[in-house]
Amino acid sequence: MNNDLLHHQQTLYESKNPTRRWLHCTRRDWIIYAIKKYANIKDMICMEIGPGSGVYLPILAKVSKKVTALDIEMSYLNNAKILLKKYNNIEIIAADILYNNIPSATYDLILCSEVIEHIEDPSKAIKEIYRILKPGGILILSTPQKFSFMEMTAKIATIPGIISIVKYIYKESVIDLGHIHLLTQKKLLKIISNIRFEILQMHKSGLYLPIIAEIFGRKGLEIERTLENKIVNNNFLNWQLWTQYYVLKK
Repeated sequence: MNNDLLHHQQTLYESKNPTRRWLHCTRRDWIIYAIKKYANIKDMICMEIGPGSGVYLPILAKVSKKVTALDIEMSYLNNAKILLKKYNNIEIIAADILYNNIPSATYDLILCSEVIEHIEDPSKAIKEIYRILKPGGILILSTPQKFSFMEMTAKIATIPGIISIVKYIYKESVIDLGHIHLLTQKKLLKIISNIRFEILQMHKSGLYLPIIAEIFGRKGLEIERTLENKIVNNNFLNWQLWTQYYVLKK
C-alpha cells in the first residue's frame, strides 16, 4: 500500500462516473451524519482508525477536544499531518489496532470506516476497539458486504488483463483494494454480539449494477437509486448493497 492508494481514494469523491461518485459520497455522507449525531459529549476524545485520505478527520476535529488518527500506513499519516496546520487537536499515531499499547477506556468515540476488511483478524480488531472505548463509548463502523454486487464484480475487474480494460472504461484510477476479510452481515453481527456491543443503529447502502453503471451514466444511476430504495429495508435482498454500517455502544 503506498501513495497510489492515497491518490486513488482522493479521486473517488469526484469520479466522472455517476455511480462510482454516488457510491462513495453516499457512504461519506452517512458517516458524517453519524459523527454529528453521536458526538454529543462535551470535551470528547475521539479516534479514527485508518483515516485514509483524511475526509473525516476535520469533522472529528470540530466535534472533539482531541482526535487521534491511527494507521500503519505512513502515506495516510503523512497526509493527515497536513491537517495539523489548521487543527491543533489532531494527534498522529503510527500503530496497528491489533497490537497497541493504548490504555483501556481512553476514547469516547471511535470511527472505523472501511478498515476491518483489510485486517487479518477483524474480530480481534473490534475487540481491541471495545477495550479502548470508555464505558458508554460509541463505535461508528462500516465495511463492505461480502457478496455485494460491487465486491463480486471487483474481484473480476482487478484480474490482470481485465483491469486494463476497466481503467480504459473509467479513465480513472482502478486498483486492487486488498480486501482480505470481507464479512456478511450475519458474521459481523455474531462478532458484535460476542463482544457485547449494543447496536444503536444499522444501515446499508450502495447498489452497484455492472454494465448499467458504466454504459448508462446518469440514467443508470437513477435506476440504481430507485432499486436501492426498494430493497434497502428488505433483509432477503439487501445483501446486494455494497456497504453495511453500524453505530455501536459499549
